[in-house]
This record gives sequence, C-alpha cells and structure tokens, in this order.
Amino acid sequence: MPAGLAKQRKTAERSSRASISGGSERTDAAARNAKKLLEEIKELCEVPPLVVGKDDEVTDMHEILSKTQLSPNVTRLDVMARRIAEIRQPGQFVIVRRGEGAERIPLTIADADPAAGTIALVIQAVGKTTRELVALNPGDAIQDISGPLGRPTDLIASGRALCIGGGVGTAVIHPIAQGLRQRGVAVVSIIGGRSKEWVIFEEELRKLGEVVVCTDDGSYGRKGFVTDAARDVLAAGGVDCVYAVGPVPMMRAVVAVTKPLGVETIVSLNPVMVDGTGMCGGCRVSVGNETKFACVDGPEFDGHLVDFDLLWDRLGTYRTQEQESLARHEESCRIGLEKPKADGHDETTTT
Repeated sequence: MPAGLAKQRKTAERSSRASISGGSERTDAAARNAKKLLEEIKELCEVPPLVVGKDDEVTDMHEILSKTQLSPNVTRLDVMARRIAEIRQPGQFVIVRRGEGAERIPLTIADADPAAGTIALVIQAVGKTTRELVALNPGDAIQDISGPLGRPTDLIASGRALCIGGGVGTAVIHPIAQGLRQRGVAVVSIIGGRSKEWVIFEEELRKLGEVVVCTDDGSYGRKGFVTDAARDVLAAGGVDCVYAVGPVPMMRAVVAVTKPLGVETIVSLNPVMVDGTGMCGGCRVSVGNETKFACVDGPEFDGHLVDFDLLWDRLGTYRTQEQESLARHEESCRIGLEKPKADGHDETTTT
C-alpha cells in the first residue's frame, strides 16, 4: 500500500475508534464519515483479480516460437509479444534484453501476427549480444522486450513508392511496404545483397508488389548495387516517395541520387541507442542542422537533411569496446573445447 494511503487509513481507524468509545464526544455523523473513508481507501487499495482464460498464458518472458536462418549471419526469431503485436506500426522498433545483466539493443519489428500474438525480430549476428540472441532456439525465452518505440513511418496516402533495402535493412523495409500496400499505394522494392545467399525477404516483398533483386557478384538477379537499379526506376518517372534502409553508405548513395531529382526520401537511422526513450542521448543525430534523438524523433528522417558524416562517426564511437567484448565472448565459447595431446600439450578442437 502506498505510504499516503496507509497514513489516511490509520487516521480513519483512529477516528472510527474514538467515535465509538467517546460516546457523546463524537457524533454519529463523524463515525459514518470515518467508516466511509475506510471503505474508499479499501476500494483504492484493492487490485482486481487477474482473469486468465484457458488459452491464455501468464509469463514475464517472451518465448521464441520459431527460428529461421535468412542468410549466413541473419536470423529471424518469431517471439511472443502479444500487446506489441496488436499495436505496432510500420517503422517502429523494440528494445530487447536477453536476460539479467545483458545489453539492451534496438531491433525493428519486421513483421507481426496480432492473432497469434507474435512479432518477428530479424537479427544480424555481428557482436556479442546479437550472437547470443541468435543462439537461442524455439522454446527458449527473451526476458525483456520493450515497445513499440519510435515514431511510425510517414506513409504516403496514394501514388507510387520505391522501397530500397540493403542487407538486413530489407527486413526493415518489409513492414513499410506492407503499410503502403494496405493504403493502396503501388510498391516497387529494390533489394540487394553480396550474393544470392545474402538476399532476404524477397518472397514476402513479392506479395506486396514488384521486386528488383541486385547482387554485387551477379549470382542472382541484376548485377550491381541497389542504387544502380534505383536510377533506372527513378528515370522512368512516377515515383512519389523513396524509402531507403540499409548501411549508412548505401543510404547516403540513395540520397545522392534522389536529391537532384527532388524526390522525397525517407531513411531509417540506427545509431547507438540505450534506453529508447530519449533519456540517454546516445542516439542523437543531426537532421537539418538540428539535433534529434532517433529513438523518439525517429528512427526515420528526411534523408536530404541527414548529416551522414556525423552519423558514421558516432557509429564508430564504441567500436573498440565492441571488438573487445566480442573477443572475450569468443574466448569464453572456446572453454571446454581444448583437449590434451598424447604428449601432454594442449590443442584446440576444430570440429
């Protein structure tokens, strides 16, 4: 019980007792008032019972229901997060913490199934925390998933949109394309990867409109960068807005193509982020010479106004610490893999 309510309750109890024992010193009205106050405090302090249906599950953890390897270092986890699945919108993200003491990292909600109560998290295994997350399997659980966070995508209401995704950024483009299609907007998606095995979400995007696939080595689709294909689509005309998500160099290159043409271009930024609510300031970016927080003002901004040089510099702020953390993680993973040689020396198992 809150301290203030506890104090009120004690006062009311003393008043009630005094009115009963004091006879003529306390009127019946005072006694009734004290009793009424006690009843009001009791009502405030009572918590309605939790009603759980036979198909409901009460848990503080987010169970992983399925796991899919999308590319050599990109994994999709479909996890239980019922309330997030019900209200998330394109462009929003979650902050994930695998367990007690683990690092908090932002992840875009790549898809959601409100009926099943699940959201899809697409994770690129590049550091200690992301490697720990993709090591989880169906039946395992993630302790904390906070969200949805960030401002939803500013979707055009009609016309034709060009969605460009590079690498794992293609997963971020997917919910944007979904939202556009639901509004009746014609969607053309350009997605890319180093080679065929690195291309993700092609099948999902083909359900929403035309898809152009690019690979660096020409092993699948069109050989070249996504910006090369974007030039051709834009040159044909009829594009009302471009949505681009991927590595910073890719988004900067897309903006360099669209800016001279005057085509509105929205990019999704993923700077260093800790709390996801605007308190830490770690995710600050410069947009139109103004400081913005990607977690609450974004993560999507007008690409023509983004200072990509500053963004790139800030992304490297903790690179040394990240490399050291990953090295310690890899070293700990090797513990127990060493076995003694016959001559007494040790060797590391490579199987």
